Amino acid sequence: MIFQPAALALLLAASLNALMLAGAGMFALHLLRHWNPASGSERQIALERRTYLVSTLVGLSLFMSLPALALFVHNADAMAPFFTGAMCAVGSLKVNAWGMPALLTMLAGFFLAAAWLVLNHLDSRGWDTPLIRGKYRLLLVLAPLAVTQAGLLWLYYLNLNPEVITSCCGSLFGPAASGVASEMAALPVSVAMPVFFVGWLLTLAVGAIYLIRGRFGRTFGVLAALHFPLALAAIVAFIAPYIYEQPNHHCPFCLLQAEHGYAGWVLYLPLFLGTAAGIGAGLAAGLVTNTRADSLREAAPRVAANLAKLSVATLGLFGLAVLFYLQRSNLVL
Repeated sequence: MIFQPAALALLLAASLNALMLAGAGMFALHLLRHWNPASGSERQIALERRTYLVSTLVGLSLFMSLPALALFVHNADAMAPFFTGAMCAVGSLKVNAWGMPALLTMLAGFFLAAAWLVLNHLDSRGWDTPLIRGKYRLLLVLAPLAVTQAGLLWLYYLNLNPEVITSCCGSLFGPAASGVASEMAALPVSVAMPVFFVGWLLTLAVGAIYLIRGRFGRTFGVLAALHFPLALAAIVAFIAPYIYEQPNHHCPFCLLQAEHGYAGWVLYLPLFLGTAAGIGAGLAAGLVTNTRADSLREAAPRVAANLAKLSVATLGLFGLAVLFYLQRSNLVL
């Protein structure tokens, strides 16, 4: 199974990304130790020249790694028929002990990579590269995460065994299961639904206030980040059952399949994009009041506003998609 095109693409991309970020992490340690923009020494000049090259290569590597999460989940779903007991990506990921950890590291890496790309874009807009220390400190978090992610992917694909009998999504999201997933599935609809819609409307309202009045930009970033786990819990608690029209089917992965109209892609793509853009908007808005980023006084608000527009639009689209699926469903909970 490791020779499947999608698996090979994921392994190659993850390995190259890990090598790139590991090398960049070593450079980050050197830069954070010796960076001194007030100095005109030969070492400082060499650092300034190298940082443009390293930042460009890291930015390209991280940008190319963003779709890896979707490809990994899609490939796991496509492999489900090869394993006895698997009905969707959950069964494929639970074939061995490395599937779920790999998914979680890729999930964390997606949002951290998006945040780094925003910081790097802003840093390039300042004449004095005011965010260089911040973005390279974040790189020191991304580098070991990328190495861990690549290692988990190799362990996952190398240890896939078609003879293993795996479990379906009911074992993870069913009433007999234990853990966070089953607790989300057990949330009462009378509680989960109003909490989700209040959180969604509040996030959009604060985003609109920021776009109109230029206030609460950082608050919007925080709300966009908090809205993500709230949305995932809502998908498991009541959105998925309404789409399946089965009150006991809570799996968020089966939504990606054709028999359910690829509803998962309709929901997840705007949710992930809107969350990443919202977090980026919060980061950019926070720089407006940062006295150490004077060179970004004009650029940061523009970047923040553009990201906020994208976030409000995509998160709004996500909520409208949820309303559409709820309205057309024949299920009554």
